[in-house]
Amino acid sequence: MSSSVWRFSQLFGEKSEEVSEVDIVSAIEFDSTGDYIAVGDRGGRIVVFEKSILDDRIEYKFYAEFQSHEPEFDYLKSLEIEEKINKIKWCKRNSAQFLLTTNDKTVKLWKLYEKQLKQLSIGGGGNELSIPSVVNSDSMVVATPRRVFSNAHAYHINSISLNSDHETYISADDLRINLWNLEISDQSFNIVDIKPANMEELTEVITSAEFHPVHCNYFMYSSSKGTIKLGDLRNSALCDEHAKIFEEEEDPSNKSFFSEIISSISDCKFSSDGNYILSRDYLTLKVWDIKMENKPLKTIQIHDHLRSKLCDLYENDCIFDKFECNFNHDGTKIMTGSYNNMFYIYDWENDITTSIEADKNCPANKINTTAGKPKKIPNSENIDYSKKCLHVAPHPNEDFIAIGANNNLFLFDTGPSNDYEIDSD
Repeated sequence: MSSSVWRFSQLFGEKSEEVSEVDIVSAIEFDSTGDYIAVGDRGGRIVVFEKSILDDRIEYKFYAEFQSHEPEFDYLKSLEIEEKINKIKWCKRNSAQFLLTTNDKTVKLWKLYEKQLKQLSIGGGGNELSIPSVVNSDSMVVATPRRVFSNAHAYHINSISLNSDHETYISADDLRINLWNLEISDQSFNIVDIKPANMEELTEVITSAEFHPVHCNYFMYSSSKGTIKLGDLRNSALCDEHAKIFEEEEDPSNKSFFSEIISSISDCKFSSDGNYILSRDYLTLKVWDIKMENKPLKTIQIHDHLRSKLCDLYENDCIFDKFECNFNHDGTKIMTGSYNNMFYIYDWENDITTSIEADKNCPANKINTTAGKPKKIPNSENIDYSKKCLHVAPHPNEDFIAIGANNNLFLFDTGPSNDYEIDSD
C-alpha cells in the first residue's frame, strides 16, 4: 500500500462555465527539472509557470506568456492552418530556457530569458552640469524565436520528441517522421515514410512518435491499426523496417464495425528508464514490456462501459477523441483521462486506483482512491462528453501532475495517507 495519496494543489484558468474555444488547453509539458510548466492552447499561446516552495509544498506562479503561432492560410492547397499548439517540448541548452512548440505545420524553437530593463537617471538640480546615467530597472521575461522548422510536413504534425543527445529531435505527421538537428532549420531527414504510391491503398496512419529516453538510436511510433513499432537508426537511414512490433491479437468475439477506430492508439510513452511502453487507445490503457512484443503486461479498461454507446460516439465524433497517457517519474504509476472531466491514476504494480474529477468549483473534494478497480463506474447515460481530460503531464522527479480540462489547468500532488481515507474492496 502506498504511503501517500493524491490531493488537489492548484487551479489555473477561468471558472466560468462559458468556455472560449481559443482558451482550451491543447498541450502541457514540465521541463526536465520540474521548475517550469508550459501550457499551450488552441489560440496559439504559450503560458509558462514557475515553481516556488510555500510551506513545504510546491506552488506554481505565472512566469511568462507569448504568442507562439498565428493562423495561416495555404494558398496552394486552399487550406486554413490553425494556430492551435499540438505539442510542447523543453530543451536543455545552457542556462536559458528553450522551448520547441508546434502547430499542424510548423515547429518553432523559442528562447525564454529574463531581460533587464534600463532607464536614464538624471542628476539633481542646481547650476552644476550633470550627465545622465543608465541604471538597471525591473526585469521582464522575453520570448524570442530562434529557429523556425517549416515546409517539411505535407500532413498534420501530431508529435515532436527530443533525442537523449539533446541535439536532434523528430517530428511526426500522419504518414512521415522527420529527423532534425536543432541548429539546422532548413534541412531534415525523412526516417519513416508509410505513404503508399496510390493513396487509395492507404490503410493506416501514424498517430504518435517518441524517442527512447536513454538510447539515442531507438524511437517508437504508433499507428491507427493499434500497433507500436520500434525503429533503430543504426540499421538504416530510412527505418521502414521496424526492429520490433508490439501488437495484441484482437478477440474475434469483440470484432465490430468500430473495431479499427477504437483500436487506434492515440498516445504512447516510454517509462523514464525505457524498459516499458504505455499506450492508450479509445477503450483501454496498456503497459508493454519492451522485451515482450506479443501481448501487454497489463491492460486496464477505461471506457468499457461505453461499448454499447459506440454508435452514438461515432455520430458525435467523440470516438475520435485523442486521450494522452503517461508514466509518473519512476514508472510505478500510469495515468490517463476520460469524460465528465474524470482522470485516473493507476498504481499498476499494487493495483490501486485513484480517480479524480477535475471540477473547477470544488476540486479538493473529488478525489477517491480504491484498491482494485474503481467502485464507481460512470453511468453511460449521464456522461457529459463535452467535459474531457485529454492532456496530462507528470513532474519529472516527484508525484506531481498537471491535467488539462477544457480551459483549466489542474495541479495535483501527494500527501500523507493518514490524512485521507483509502477505500478497499
